Amino acid sequence: MKLVIQRLGHLGDAIAMGPEGPLYLKGFLPGEEVEGDDLTAMRILTPSTSRVRPPCVHARACGGCALQHAADGFVADWKTEVVQSALRGQGIEAAFQPMQISPPKSRRRATFSARRTKGGVTIGFHARASDVLVDIPNCQLLHSDLLAALPKLDPLVRLGATRVAEIQIQVTQTLTGLDVAVSDGKELDAPSQMELARICEAAGFARLTWNGEMVAMRHAPMLRFGRAMVAPPPLAFLQATAQGEAALLAAVRRAVGPARKIVDLFAGLGTFALPLAEAADVLAVEGDAKMMAALSLGARGAENLHRVDTQARDLFRRPLEPDEFKGIDAVVIDPPRAGAEAQMTTLAQSKAPRIAAVSCNPVTFARDAKILLSGGYRLDFVQVVDQFRWSQHIELAAGFSRP
Repeated sequence: MKLVIQRLGHLGDAIAMGPEGPLYLKGFLPGEEVEGDDLTAMRILTPSTSRVRPPCVHARACGGCALQHAADGFVADWKTEVVQSALRGQGIEAAFQPMQISPPKSRRRATFSARRTKGGVTIGFHARASDVLVDIPNCQLLHSDLLAALPKLDPLVRLGATRVAEIQIQVTQTLTGLDVAVSDGKELDAPSQMELARICEAAGFARLTWNGEMVAMRHAPMLRFGRAMVAPPPLAFLQATAQGEAALLAAVRRAVGPARKIVDLFAGLGTFALPLAEAADVLAVEGDAKMMAALSLGARGAENLHRVDTQARDLFRRPLEPDEFKGIDAVVIDPPRAGAEAQMTTLAQSKAPRIAAVSCNPVTFARDAKILLSGGYRLDFVQVVDQFRWSQHIELAAGFSRP
């Protein structure tokens, strides 16, 4: 059977037309002619000019990267087109800025799967569409601090995992050391807790959390946002790379312009609120009270910031109403993947002159953008940010204004 790859789907799958409809394959690029009797073992007859040698030795086995076989320029064009297509689906055209790409070996947080095996321990990522775990000692995504931590996680797995079930280990690079949080581990007795504290000390981790409970802390993990230092609660959200965070912040600054009073919705730890507070009064709103407390403490400890107020509020159930934006110069909104339909609806009814919207889902972003445009806003620009390099994941920021 011979096939010609027509395009890539939103998950990075190669799509070809078969006799009975579309066929989905892995590892191919548009324009390539492939041949074989099994869709999982096709060979390339005519390679694309955008095909490159995968930079990672784990590319064939590991499921962490879907697009290492594609040139950076191709991936940038494809990710931009995914966002453009989502907007066109809502009848929206936009001006796009050149895409910002995080470099290799820049991921500062990652969640590893781990389990005990007959021969010892396996820590890594899953093979694509499989429960097989792949060791990734030469991963080209992860910051060197995270790669260096992999052997130090071995004792945690031996103590807290079984050969039947996996555990998840989130490792985050902070200024004071690695913040390690284990989920789905075995229940701990007192001797196990003491042993985990010893492991944390020997490995030099800043903090170790087990099934949501802190078991050891050598130093409070610290993150910097602008002039402020913030101690995050366990498993708090952080942008995947420092470069990606900087690109999103630059786009947000452009969108809010010279605003003097800003509301930051879904503010998290203060990724945007705290740097923006260097030039404006900021109200940060977030559903997680622990993150709001960490942001507030960081703001109080920073020098030369404008006023920073915080409010713990579920913006899905109780979005800010139009009159709550009275006197506000700009709004920043960075919702989770589901978007923020209810909050966008009330925001569209407000008089806020400028809006900076950040999103990790082009489809829900396009839906929410249409709400703002229907309320009289104008979409000024879209900035695509590729901080999940070689994957199908897309981040973006956009600027809206009320003419």
